[in-house]
Amino acid sequence: MKKPTSKPETEFLKIPAVRIVALVMMDFMTSLFASFFALFWRFDFNFSDLTLNYPEFWANYQKNVFLIIPLTLLCFWIGGLYNSVWRYASANELVKTVGSSAVVSILFYLSTFLTKWRLPRSYALSYFVLITVLTCGVRFSYRFLRVINAKRMGAMRREPGERTNVMVFGAGAAGDIILKEIEQSRYLNMKARCLIDDNPGCHGKKMRGVPIVGDRNDIPEAAEQYEIDEIIFAIPSAGVQARKEILDICKETGCKLRTLPGMYQLIRGDVSVAKLKEVDIEDLLGREPVKIDTDEVLGLLSGKVVLVTGAGGSIGSELCRQIASHQPKQLIMVDIYENTTYEVQQELLRKYPALDLEVLIASVRNTARMESIFKTYKPEIVYHAAAHKHVPLMEESPNEAIKNNVFGTYKTAQAAMHCGVKRFVLISTDKAVNPTNVMGASKRICEMVIQMLNGAGKTNFVAVRFGNVLGSNGSVIPLFKKQIAEGGPVTVTDPEVVRYFMSIPEAVSLVLQAGAYAAGGEIFVLDMGKPMKIVDLAENLIKLSGYRVGEDIPIVFTGLRPGEKMYEELMTNEENLGATKNSQINIAEPIKFDEDVFREQLDRLEKAAVAECEDIRPLIKEIVPTYTYSE
Repeated sequence: MKKPTSKPETEFLKIPAVRIVALVMMDFMTSLFASFFALFWRFDFNFSDLTLNYPEFWANYQKNVFLIIPLTLLCFWIGGLYNSVWRYASANELVKTVGSSAVVSILFYLSTFLTKWRLPRSYALSYFVLITVLTCGVRFSYRFLRVINAKRMGAMRREPGERTNVMVFGAGAAGDIILKEIEQSRYLNMKARCLIDDNPGCHGKKMRGVPIVGDRNDIPEAAEQYEIDEIIFAIPSAGVQARKEILDICKETGCKLRTLPGMYQLIRGDVSVAKLKEVDIEDLLGREPVKIDTDEVLGLLSGKVVLVTGAGGSIGSELCRQIASHQPKQLIMVDIYENTTYEVQQELLRKYPALDLEVLIASVRNTARMESIFKTYKPEIVYHAAAHKHVPLMEESPNEAIKNNVFGTYKTAQAAMHCGVKRFVLISTDKAVNPTNVMGASKRICEMVIQMLNGAGKTNFVAVRFGNVLGSNGSVIPLFKKQIAEGGPVTVTDPEVVRYFMSIPEAVSLVLQAGAYAAGGEIFVLDMGKPMKIVDLAENLIKLSGYRVGEDIPIVFTGLRPGEKMYEELMTNEENLGATKNSQINIAEPIKFDEDVFREQLDRLEKAAVAECEDIRPLIKEIVPTYTYSE
C-alpha cells in the first residue's frame, strides 16, 4: 500500500521548484549579511577595531559562518517558510518567521559552547533581530508590491467616473473581507466610500483606510454626503428584526441594496462580492421564519416511499427538494407539465445521486392513471400539491378549476385510500376561508373531500392552509420585478388590499411538519404574523431596486380583479383553533357536514363541470354556503 503523503510535504510539492530555489538563495544572502552585520554592529561599525583588537572574534566568525547559514536554512525549512504562499502572507507567516529565527539564534548560541568558537554574548540576539527583520522585509515586500500593482492595474482598468460608490454596513469580519476584495480586485467597478456600524467604539476610526462614520441612524446623511450608489449589508449574524429595521432605513436612501446570504458563508470563508445577493422582500417582512422539528420530519420520511403531485410547481418542487434531503426510500414525482418537472428531476439527480427517484407525467384528473400509479409504487405518504391556483384565470374558466382542483383531489385521494397510503396531505389556501372566488371555493371543497374520506379507510387525511407564497409562480413578486426591470409602471389592484405572506421554504416546512403531526381530519394553519399591504410590498421592492417610487417607477392602481377581496382570512368563525407542539402551527377544527348530502352534491357538480355548465357557481355555493360572488 502506498504510504499517504503528509500535509506539509504535499503543500511543499505544490510550490514551484524555481520559487523555492529563489527563496533559498535570498535567505542564503540574507543570512550571510545578517551574520556579518551582527558582529559589525557590536563593534560600532568599526572594522579596524574588530580585526586589530579582537582577532579571536573575527577568526571565530569566519568559522561560524559555515554553521549559522546552513542552520538558518534548515530551521526555515522545518518552520514552513518555503511552503507558504507569500502573496497572501499574514500574521501566521510573521509568527513562523519570528519563531524560526528565534530557534536559529538559540541553537547557534548553544553551538558556540560546544565548538568553543566564542563570539560576543550579544551576537545571537543581534543576529535574531537582523535575520527576522530582513527575512520579513524580503517576504512581505512581495505582498506589498502585489497590492500596489493590483491598485495600479485597477485604476488603469476603471475610469473614476464609472465607479460605483459603496457603503458597507458592518465593520466586522465579513465587512473586512468585502472591503479587501473591492480594494484589490481589478474587475470590480466599486469604490468603498464609508462604513456604518452600530458599535460606537469604532466610530471615527478606519478599516482598510475607509472611515467608519456612524450608526444606522446616520445612513441617510452618509449616503448623501458620500454620494453612495449601493449599500452592502455585511452582518450575516443579524437577527430578523434588526435586519428589517436596518434595511427599512437603507431603502429610503434610494440606493441599491445587496446582502450576504447568511452566517454559514462567513464560517466557511465563502464571503465575496460575487456571493452577495439582491435584498429580497422577505428581508423586510420582519418575522422569524417558521422552525420545525427536523427529527420528527426525518422520522416521518426516512425510509418511506413518498409521492408528490404537482411536483414541478413552486410548492411541489420545494417539497421534493426537502423530502430528498431526509433520506426517503423512494421519491415519486407526478406532474402533467413536463418542462419544469424535468428541471427539478435533473437538479435532484445532481444533488442526490443516490436518491431512488421516479418521475411520472400524469394528470390527477385521470382515474385509471392515478390508480395504476398507486398500485405500482405503493406510496406510504402523499403530498397533494397539484392544482389550478390563479384566481382571475379560474374566474374565467370555473369548470376547469372544479375538474382539476376538486375532482383531481378526489380521484387522487381515493386512489391513495384504496392502496392503503398511511398519510395524505392536501395543500390548501387561506382563500378557502369565506371564499369570494372559484379557486378558493374549489379548495374549500377539497378540504371537505379529505374530511369525508378520513376514517373511511386506513389513510390519515389532513390539509395545510397558508397564505400567499413569495416568489411562487403567478405571485406578485415575479410580476413586480418584471415590471420594475421594464421601467414600470408597477400595477397594484387597490391601495388597501392586504395579504398574509410566507416564503416557499416556510410553506414546505409547514406541510412537512403537518404530515408528522397528522392524526387524521385536521386543517393545519400557520401563524404568519401581521398581514402586509400589497402597495407597501410594491414600494419596498422599488426602493430595494434602487429606484424612487413615483419618480423613477410609478405605481398604478388597476382595481380589484374578478374574485379578489380586500383581505384574506386564515379560519372561519366556526372553526375552533387548537395548538400543536410548534407554537407557529395551529389546528382549525373542521366544520361538520352531512356526508351523504355532500356526495350527492359532488356528483351533480362533476356532471355540470364535464358538461361545461354555463354558470357552475350556484352549485358551488350550494356546497360552500360561505362562498360569495357577483352576479
